Amino acid sequence: MTTIEKANIDWVNLGFGYYKTDKRFVSNFKDGAWDEGALVDDENIVMNESAGVLQYAQTCFEGMKAYTTVDGKVVIFRPDMNAKRMSDTAKRLEMPVFPEDKFVEAVEKVVKANLKYVPPYGTGASLYIRPFMFGIGPVMGVKPAPEFQFRIFTSPVGPYFKGGAKPITLKVSDFDRAAPNGTGHVKAGLNYAMSLHAIVQAHKEGYDENLYPDALTRTKVEETGGANFFFVTKDNKVVTPKSDTILPSITRRSLMYVAKEYLSLEVEEREVYLSELSEFSECGLCGTAAVISPVGKIVDHGKEICFPSGMEEMGPISKKLYDTLTGIQSGKIEAPEGWIKVIA
Repeated sequence: MTTIEKANIDWVNLGFGYYKTDKRFVSNFKDGAWDEGALVDDENIVMNESAGVLQYAQTCFEGMKAYTTVDGKVVIFRPDMNAKRMSDTAKRLEMPVFPEDKFVEAVEKVVKANLKYVPPYGTGASLYIRPFMFGIGPVMGVKPAPEFQFRIFTSPVGPYFKGGAKPITLKVSDFDRAAPNGTGHVKAGLNYAMSLHAIVQAHKEGYDENLYPDALTRTKVEETGGANFFFVTKDNKVVTPKSDTILPSITRRSLMYVAKEYLSLEVEEREVYLSELSEFSECGLCGTAAVISPVGKIVDHGKEICFPSGMEEMGPISKKLYDTLTGIQSGKIEAPEGWIKVIA
């Protein structure tokens, strides 16, 4: 295996933010077709002031990571799932689908071109990969842009939680994240824009995140601004909310598989009601950035729901799920077929 000269970065103290790397992939859609695309140096984008993304928020994105495994390989986790989800999102937003096989190829090219920025094993850091697509052609009337751009950039990032994942506190939000028949099930940029005011308000009030109930009845758990929920019952069943307005998290689907196939736990995807939260023994958020963020307390308009796992550390089932999935990603535990794509 070729030894890769690494960038001069303090990997252990790396934050979770944008850090410019050498190459990014760019492909343009014009006259009804995508071009071949290419790796470029310039991180800046020049576009018309009337571009569809600027006027009507016609944009979507994905988030994924490249890791160095215990045996020194550079791998990415289930990129085909990100390709499929972006395809589904593009269709919902009247954007041209970037072919799923080309998506995975482009991710591979970008990671290979930025190998020196993939953090070494054991640092807790990873190379974050951000594929995104947006309407770059000019529009005035409310309609899809005539031209689009697909890009992928990378950025080395430290662990989402410095010093380990301490349980967080959520508030039940008065804002709605996604309406029935809306765009909650796709990874549209506009979903995140509308959550910004709610998260800023939550932080001002001393909470870490929002729990968004379903918009129709406001009685059921949906998700936070950027992560899916899972719960553990007192008899160790792993339960995740079911809804047509929840983003299908790749991490959550992977955790449910791990729970059943690796840990022999019972799993269930069903509607979860706010009124039953006090019956669960553990609660966690799951997503690409942190894998699992343990939740210690949820406050529902003054009523505190404290989970038995407490505010000091991740609950025992959450810890097993976290250790198993990160073990698969880092090569310490054998992965299901097709989950790990080796880059170098």
